[in-house]
Amino acid sequence: MRNRLACGVAAVLTATVTSACGGGTAAAPGTTGGADATAPPGYLALADGKLPAGGALTFAVHIDSGAATGLDPQLADVATSWQLMSLVYETLVTVGPDFAPKPALAESWETPDPKTYVFHLRKGVAFSNGREMTADDVVGSLKRLLAAKSVWRGQLGPVEKVAKVDAGTVKVTLARPYTPFLAALANVPAAVLPMKEIAAGSLDPAKEMLGTGPFKVQDHRQDVSWSFVRNEHYWDKGKPAADSLSVTIAPEEAARVAAVQNGSAALASLGNVDSAAMLAGAADVKVATQATTDFYYLMLNSRNPKFADPRVRQAVNMALDRKQIAEVALGGQGRPTGVTPAGLPGACDPAALPSAIGGAAKAKELLAQAGAAGLSFTLTIYATEPAPAVAQVIQQNLQQAGVTVRIEQMDEASWAGKVYGKAPAPFDSALSWFAGYADPGMVTTWWNPDVAGFNQGFMRADKDLNALIARAGETPAGPERDKALAEVCAKVDTDSQMVPLVTRPATIAYRADAVSPSLYATEGYGNLLRLVADARVKRG
Repeated sequence: MRNRLACGVAAVLTATVTSACGGGTAAAPGTTGGADATAPPGYLALADGKLPAGGALTFAVHIDSGAATGLDPQLADVATSWQLMSLVYETLVTVGPDFAPKPALAESWETPDPKTYVFHLRKGVAFSNGREMTADDVVGSLKRLLAAKSVWRGQLGPVEKVAKVDAGTVKVTLARPYTPFLAALANVPAAVLPMKEIAAGSLDPAKEMLGTGPFKVQDHRQDVSWSFVRNEHYWDKGKPAADSLSVTIAPEEAARVAAVQNGSAALASLGNVDSAAMLAGAADVKVATQATTDFYYLMLNSRNPKFADPRVRQAVNMALDRKQIAEVALGGQGRPTGVTPAGLPGACDPAALPSAIGGAAKAKELLAQAGAAGLSFTLTIYATEPAPAVAQVIQQNLQQAGVTVRIEQMDEASWAGKVYGKAPAPFDSALSWFAGYADPGMVTTWWNPDVAGFNQGFMRADKDLNALIARAGETPAGPERDKALAEVCAKVDTDSQMVPLVTRPATIAYRADAVSPSLYATEGYGNLLRLVADARVKRG
């Protein structure tokens, strides 16, 4: 399952609290009606700080962290891993509800010039073993990440030097300006590790987790369960609000829906858009849609003879009706997108892309020109909803262009092995999704297979596209960068090796009588657990 950062497989989770459950109302399905009316802008819900701390939270996720990469956050390449590891590990900076960088382990920073970042470390931070975090831990962690065979290393950009200035200050120097740098530091793979213990050999981060975060691991059984308890050394006093957190690996969504209905679960993230309708009328259940920058994309294997000709790939791209995918497969909650995620500042307009003016008729013409009339291929997907629904709309769209699509549905581990396990990859096409992150230029990095690595088995590098991606990364935020990103979008669209489709919203259900959670209205890193340290258990 290595190099699954690209697919960002959805973590579906529920939370059970040790409390009694009462009556109430449910939000209308398919809307953002579950949002707390008292929540501030940028939030779906904000935990009630007047409730007493304590209590137990129990979560169930549909898939565990990637077993192949172990527990090392620098190698974590799936969103599920990021969620779970974020309970233990922290980064220098984080992001707020507006995607702006916020202090975390660095309480402040300066950029004296576009290539220099000076971080002032927070005082009083300790790892869960009680040892104080130092500048050496920060420097060592970043150097280790830069030297690692990690997918996330490519997101850090052209880092030239990492140095300790003094006990509380770290300086990072870039070879050239890189606008997404702070956003890249905000994700779990860039977390600060206990480098003293790693260097001494007393800790193997692939097998054991030791961080500065609100929780520490008590027990883990791969693909079965996690148990977390409060980190008594946590620097943010009063957090976490809950005493403990248990995670059960529970793949069946129907069971999660039933648990929320009957009150045995307090919080659930749902993959099937129809699940919201099933919860309509359930007592004390709120259902809300969390927007995300994540998006589905279609991989057309250019190393496979069927898709070696760019005209064939372009024809498939033109035949796709993204609005229909969003409406039918995602219940109207998704949005058509280009490679820069819809909703982020500076994102390109997907309606202005070359494929948007094509349609089935133009697709047929291109296929005929390429000698590929009557094209038939297999679309490989994982079984988790709503991927099958997205695939079915794609199948119907392409049928209108005379293309026959056979859908091959697999469990996620088998799917990952087929898509990412070999080079050249043994598939025709595949469906997955990317986490869209907090900067519109970040995810474009994965369209350079020399940097991404995970897609070298099915994607050929394009030097012109790589140059456009690099230029957009160097350009400061503003109109010039927006223009540079639009050029990347257009080039990705005509290249059509990895084809952006629609954004991937998260449907969230929670029992208002059992838990008071904090939830951002929009999430960029696929992490519903981002604010779990704030959650308050309601105990009757």
